[in-house]
Amino acid sequence: MQFCPECGSMMHAEDGVMVCSSCGHEEPRDETMAEQYVSTEEQDESDVIETEAGMNFEGKPTAEIECPECGHEEAWYTIKQTGSADEPPTRFFKCKECGHRWREYA
Repeated sequence: MQFCPECGSMMHAEDGVMVCSSCGHEEPRDETMAEQYVSTEEQDESDVIETEAGMNFEGKPTAEIECPECGHEEAWYTIKQTGSADEPPTRFFKCKECGHRWREYA
């Protein structure tokens, strides 16, 4: 990983040069260091978990948890970091039977 000497942001390889993601500063790419760099492809959106209030839960992972409304024991869930990074994430549930939504703080 290479950081920009101008602003300190992470740089990425582009057309044989290293380019700063923030300020656009360019530096020649050191080919002797090329084998130390790891390139990744774009994120596949099929594994992104949506957590919007009106989102469609169907098809998301399920958990064995009792619905507080109807007592059904299976619900879809998503996870979202609602607090600071050092706090556990919040799990959002939707009952597969009655559609009731609730959240659980770990």
